[in-house]
Amino acid sequence: MADYVKLDEEKFIPKTYNCYHEGKSFQLRHREEEQALVVEGLLNIYWGLRRPIRLQMHDDNERLHYGGVNRNERSQVLPKQTESNNNILDRTTDPALTSSLEEDDEEVPQLLRTRSDASFMGVTRRSKTHAHSDLQHLRSHRFSINGHFYNHKTSVFTPAFGSVTNVRVNSSMTTLQVLNLLLQKFRVENKSDEFVLYMVHESGERTPLKDSAYPLVYRVLHGPCEKISKIFIMETDLGEEVTHDVAQYINFEMPVLDSFVEKLKEEEEREISKLTRKYSALKSMILQQLEGITDTTV
Repeated sequence: MADYVKLDEEKFIPKTYNCYHEGKSFQLRHREEEQALVVEGLLNIYWGLRRPIRLQMHDDNERLHYGGVNRNERSQVLPKQTESNNNILDRTTDPALTSSLEEDDEEVPQLLRTRSDASFMGVTRRSKTHAHSDLQHLRSHRFSINGHFYNHKTSVFTPAFGSVTNVRVNSSMTTLQVLNLLLQKFRVENKSDEFVLYMVHESGERTPLKDSAYPLVYRVLHGPCEKISKIFIMETDLGEEVTHDVAQYINFEMPVLDSFVEKLKEEEEREISKLTRKYSALKSMILQQLEGITDTTV
């Protein structure tokens, strides 16, 4: 909440952010609601997953049946279709894709989120009519979703590490809400509690965003330059926080790190020796005092 208050008090920050993105789609819009500043815009999120995620096998609205659609009819169902959350599927013809499909290639460089999307695009992009057996062969292929591999048969999606997507959010949306929005956009079946958002800095520092945090506010307060810091989505059990103290050593070469370790070991040994001598002296003093007490009692 402190970050949200800071954004509200320092209203010049969104303006500076917009100056950086001038002429681009990442400019923020802002308004006041109940005397509080609310900003909204596109938020870039980078894939940092190590395990595949599961996609829905079918859309909520299933596509047409393939068998009764001829080439002319297919060409009429290819206009751009705008989905929710500013998600546009470009249905225009791609000559390179047509050629690759005719050679039975396995990759389709389009954002096909579900089985019905992938199957339908596999059919409509071809320049000639295919039999049912050909369609079955296409459906069994592994498709590419923006460079990520999507196993069509098992609906398993493997995002390429470091690739980017975006969602339209506002500054009042929490981390959990942003995660749910991202998963809904790609129709991911995994639950949001399996993932966490991290602010990853160029230095290697990695800070998890709490469920109650506001990712867009984090993004704005950390500045618009994503070379300095990026928001990553990672697995809850695999993501690991990296503090600033640790991050300052990440970019050093191994020989330099080894020399640091040696220096630390030498310092540790000196401290151990110092403490050993100190407590040995104290022990001797205590023993002398005990001997003196014993002698006087005898």
